[in-house]
Parts: sequence; structure tokens; C-alpha cells
Amino acid sequence: MTDLTPESTAYRAALDVIRGVEPRVADAIGQELTDQREMLKLIASENYASPATLLTMGNWFSDKYAEGTVGRRFYAGCRNVDTVESLAAEHARELFGAQHAYVQPHSGIDANLVAFWAVLADRVEAPFLAKTGVRQINDLTDADWAELRQAFGNQRMLGMSLDAGGHLTHGFRPNISGKMFDQRSYGTDPATGLIDYEALRAQAREFKPLIIVAGYSAYPRLVNFRIMREIADEVGATLMVDMAHFAGLVAGKVLTGDFDPVPHAQIVTTTTHKSLRGPRGGMVLCDDSLKDQVDRGCPMVLGGPLPHVMAAKAVALAEARRPEFRTYAQAVVDNARALAEGLTRRGATLVTGGTDNHLNLIDVATSYGLTGRQAESALLDSGIVTNRNAIPADPNGAWYTSGIRIGTPALTTRGLGTAEMDEIAALMDRVLAAAEPGTTSKGTQSKAQHVLDAKISDEVAHRAADLLAGFPLYPTVDLT
Repeated sequence: MTDLTPESTAYRAALDVIRGVEPRVADAIGQELTDQREMLKLIASENYASPATLLTMGNWFSDKYAEGTVGRRFYAGCRNVDTVESLAAEHARELFGAQHAYVQPHSGIDANLVAFWAVLADRVEAPFLAKTGVRQINDLTDADWAELRQAFGNQRMLGMSLDAGGHLTHGFRPNISGKMFDQRSYGTDPATGLIDYEALRAQAREFKPLIIVAGYSAYPRLVNFRIMREIADEVGATLMVDMAHFAGLVAGKVLTGDFDPVPHAQIVTTTTHKSLRGPRGGMVLCDDSLKDQVDRGCPMVLGGPLPHVMAAKAVALAEARRPEFRTYAQAVVDNARALAEGLTRRGATLVTGGTDNHLNLIDVATSYGLTGRQAESALLDSGIVTNRNAIPADPNGAWYTSGIRIGTPALTTRGLGTAEMDEIAALMDRVLAAAEPGTTSKGTQSKAQHVLDAKISDEVAHRAADLLAGFPLYPTVDLT
């Protein structure tokens, strides 16, 4: 019998404990590892956290309440929580060159809500309190409180539209961000798919928002944050950047200068997974002018922080400070470009014609006569995991879509390189070229269903599994 690695021993023991209570959960955990090992993961917002990061989340920090901030808790007994939160914030400041880091948000949307309300507290609440001569909102009269509440709801925000590549938290009406603000969206140039900064400048001058949100979830090019800050300053807006998707490229020093948001924006939000390769969670970076407001995230927006996840954030951020993370970040971009070239060479139409970051957006309607939902399903049947995504001026809307978003952070973590990206492009093209729209029960063309020869899907799935076999996922973890 071979000696087990520490990781194998740890996970086997953990699953045995879980199996003693609810074996179906233990089985699902094991099956998830098997599935992820066999599927080509091209979802741009997913990655693989290290065993150290994953193990850090499974401990008794989970049992602690810790409302407040380091050294100022509403619960006793938080000295060890203070330690891990301080470490996570320290690593974040050093990694990104930020003046202040707040690591409590549970997710990206929580981080954005903290940022929105920090700006509102700074730009709306603080001046109102100064005008009325009181120190805190609890001291306001009912009439003054009603006036302040109305002022909160009358602020304007300008963010990137969903079909242009923005995120639903940037003012999309079904999301709380769209309900909080008088909101407008900026798009991209219809001819190029790129941000038109002069058009954005004109829109900002006319609308005069309190907050301009930059950043994206499906924009395959770079954003010039120096120009974005110039526009924000010109109209008296606070520049907020959501770098959840590309934080790993910033941490890895692939995006620098005008393309690094931290020196330019007053406040920056991110998730800690995606390209940063940490646990699922959020984080806010800001300059010192906003740190007191940001640190009020709990109870302003958040409930109790999750100390076990903050501990995992500290581990992942420490990993990202290692020199090898810069090599990884550059490889993510190199792989995305190689995948774009491979797809384009085979006739696929890419939004903006390619990529400068970690993701590509394929116009599957133009390229293959499919909706995004049909393409997503056909690829999944063939062992390739993607997600459908709207493209600019998408005629199929946000549910069926006309696009597929693909990203390279996860496969780069597994060690795949540019040669493998070209083969993946070939596999994707084989599936999408062979798939056809299905029909509804009434005999009309369906936007959801697809038809694909099972021989092709099986062939591609087996080839994908064979390809991945040379790049094992969590090679130190053996559950058999």
C-alpha cells in the first residue's frame, strides 16, 4: 500500500466523518471532485482553490460570531478572528498596493453593496449630518431622517450595460443596485464592441452621476482606468471599480499602469475566487478617505462575517503574493489569446474579435446559428462546461442569449497551455458546428433545445477526458 499524502489523509478522514451523519452528502462531495476532474471547465468566473485554502474553511472558526472590526467587536472571544482578519487585510493591501482592505464581504454583490453605501455615507449622509449639527443618524429628528432617506434614494449611478459586458450589480433593474439608484448604462461602440470613452464622457456630463462604476463580467478587452477617473473627476463622481473577474490579473501584475484600477479608483471591489483563485467571498479596497465608511459594512449591509472564510482568504492571498502567481496570471492571458486564435481560425465570431484578458465571448448565433442556451447544452453534453451570455444588442435577450462566455483561469491552474487551448478550440468548433436547433412540441424551432449526434458528443467528451488526464486536478488528493 502506498503512503498517503497529507491532503489525501485529510480529505478521506473528513468524508468518513461526514458519511457517518449523511452519506449522501459525502457521496456528492466525492462525485463533484470526479466530475470536475473529467470536464473541461471554461466558465470564466470559476477556478480551483488550493487544498490549503479549501481545508482552511472547514474548521471551528465557523462557530464564531464576530460583528464589528478588528479590535472593536460586539462579541467577546474574538482574538483569533482578529488575527486572521488582520492577516487577510494585510496580504490584500500588500498584494494590490491599496491603502485599506476590508475582507468581510461574503460575496461580490455584498462587496458592491458595501461600496455603494460607503459612498452614500460619505457623499450624502456625512454632509447632511454636518448641516443638521448632529453626530449620528440616531440623533436626527424624524423629519430630518425622512429627508435624508429621500436623499439616499435620489442619487445617480452610471454603469456598464449588461449586454455590453457589465454585471447585474451595476444597475440592472431586477437587481437591488437598479432599485437603489437613478441609474443609466453606458454601452460599447456598435462597430467595434469597445468602450467609447468620449461617448461615456458626454453621457456622464449630461447625467452627472454620484457614482461611475467600471469593470465587467463579459468584456474581453482592457479598461483604461486613468481615463475613467478623469471622467469621474470632471463630473464630480466617485469612481468605483468592480474587478471581480480580473483581480488575479491585477494581483499577478499583468494589468498595470492605466489598466490597474487600484491607483485610480477611490474604491475597488472584488471577489476572492475567480482569477484570484481563493475561496468564494468578496473584498473591498479603498483609499483612506473611505476606510471608516467601508469598515461600517457590518451592520450597514452585512451580517456577521464568516471567520473561516476570512482565514481562507488570508491563505489564498498569501499564495497570490508568491512569484509563481505572476507566472500563472500571464499564462491565463496567453491561454485566452491562444483559445481566441484557435476559434477564429476555425470560423468562430468573437465579440471585439479577440481578447486582452482572461475571457472570450463567442457570438454563436452568427457563427453557428445557435442560441447561447443551445450551445451551452451541446457543449455540456460533450464534456465542456461553459455559460451562455448576452452579447451587445442581443436579439435573444438575457435568458436564451446569442453568446457563450469562456475563460481560462481554471484550466490554466491545471497546467494546460497554449497548445492545449488550440485543441480545445477544435473540440468546441466540432460540437458547435454539428449541433442544430431543436424543435418544440408544436413543431416550431426551439431556442432552448438542441440536436447533436451522440457519437460526436461522446467522441468529444472522451477526448476532453483524455486531454485532462495529462493535467490531473488536485493530484495530491486520492479518495479511492
